[in-house]
Amino acid sequence: MHHLLLCAALAAGPPALVSLFAEWRAFQRPKVVNGVPDYTPAAMGEQARGLEIYRQRLSAIDPRPWPVAQQVDFQIVRAEMNGLDFDHRVLRPWARSPDFYVTVFADETDQPAREGPHALGAVELLRWHFPLDDRTAGELAAQLAPIPALLAQARGNLTGNARDLWIQGIGSVKEQRAALTDLGRRRASPSPGGGTGAVGEYANPLPAGEAGSQADLTSAIQRALDATESFIGWLEREAPSKTGASGIGIENYDWYLANVQLVPYTWADEVTLVQRELARARATLLLEEQRNRALPQQVPIASAQEHERRFAAAITEYMVFLAQHDVLTIRKDMDPALRAHVGRYAAARPLEFFNEIDYRDPVLLRTHGYHWFDLARMEHDPHPDPVRRGALLYNIFNTRTEGFATAMEEMMMHAGLCDGRRRSRELVYILLAQRAARALAELRMHANQLTLEQAAKLASQNTPRGWLRLEGSTVWGEQHLYLQQPGYGTSYVIGKIEIDKILAQKLGAGSTLLQFMDEKDAAGLIPVSLLRWELTGDESGVPGLRRRTP
Repeated sequence: MHHLLLCAALAAGPPALVSLFAEWRAFQRPKVVNGVPDYTPAAMGEQARGLEIYRQRLSAIDPRPWPVAQQVDFQIVRAEMNGLDFDHRVLRPWARSPDFYVTVFADETDQPAREGPHALGAVELLRWHFPLDDRTAGELAAQLAPIPALLAQARGNLTGNARDLWIQGIGSVKEQRAALTDLGRRRASPSPGGGTGAVGEYANPLPAGEAGSQADLTSAIQRALDATESFIGWLEREAPSKTGASGIGIENYDWYLANVQLVPYTWADEVTLVQRELARARATLLLEEQRNRALPQQVPIASAQEHERRFAAAITEYMVFLAQHDVLTIRKDMDPALRAHVGRYAAARPLEFFNEIDYRDPVLLRTHGYHWFDLARMEHDPHPDPVRRGALLYNIFNTRTEGFATAMEEMMMHAGLCDGRRRSRELVYILLAQRAARALAELRMHANQLTLEQAAKLASQNTPRGWLRLEGSTVWGEQHLYLQQPGYGTSYVIGKIEIDKILAQKLGAGSTLLQFMDEKDAAGLIPVSLLRWELTGDESGVPGLRRRTP
């Protein structure tokens, strides 16, 4: 049977890849038993054994005669399969990381898929508007229903000895407790007017009294909250026994970069690159500060009214800048995408790192907000290629999404965005220094040269002006994510470096910035090494590529 499958794949060409991709994506999802995803040792062992069949089927396909775009699709599928292989051999998040079992999220991700490994069944609370009608109340109750059984299963699955993952994971589960507690309060608070469910859905006013689905939601919230509270207690009781390292080691990191992230660098290469970017950012910042020493300091936004006014004006200014400077083709969904994601005013002081930047110049970080342009395109103009239509697995989009968003900050500065606000050039280099500092911390942490606490201190100490505070939450949340998802913290800097290469090749060959941007967006959210191959024909940055015969 396997021989027939291999022969069919070998003969069929690109259609075989599309078919295999659909089967692969269905296989990659865990089996669901009685409504609960199964991450037990038996289920994971069965999945690991089944993966080999899919990898054999893929290896039987020779994509070299295909057009580059279809060869890129092949490499995407290869990277995803390698990602699952790495999960089973090394990361094992279902066995090592309590955060894996957090499925209720009160914040919104700006990525195609939520960052880091998580169990199937995410409940994205920002998709729901209260009060809910009966139908949507029932839908939310159904999403919350698996949580008690999943957390009970987690107690048997979590057998790892990774101390930092365990301790920081307790904090993540406490965030789920807080989200559920807040959900319960909102659920109990009467609100005037009609009820709406998921964003964009409109419903009739709630009937008097609670219907069955309303009572089901109240009960589901309480059961999920009770299970989460009990899980926290169990994690805390087990914590003293967790004494092992959490990093994956340099050899595994190198394999992951080459075979999953498709990055043409080793751990040692990346250490050198991010150290160079850190030094460049800090030195350039000092030169900018020297140049601007006679200018007044930027004063952070100080009220909700000022926040609303200045952010609204910033988006208008930025969109006009993009159009007037022929940066990219303006789509009608771009402006509303930015306006929907300006956040709320934070009165507490001192500010978290990104608010230190944003509250001094609300225009600047709209450049990094290219994420919202990407997501609007995914929603309103999905890619015609089924392999690229949705979010790629294992966050392998990050060198493109995070790398390009980081590149946009400096690109737009050089294009003139900060010409009228010289002090904002300083902010660009503070941002780059912070990205490089936390990338270096990730690399040292995964080499088991630093604990998570030491990595947080390294990132904090190397970020200018003391804005990445150890007393804040940003530095800890970032390093915890990077410990769970290797290559994520480095993707901002490494992706930016690779974007610089593509831009140099494209502009050097006579393309305009507008042409480059449109071609990049049309290619989809794919690893940046594959983007470079597709846009320039340069395949040298794709690790493990089957070379054409001369």
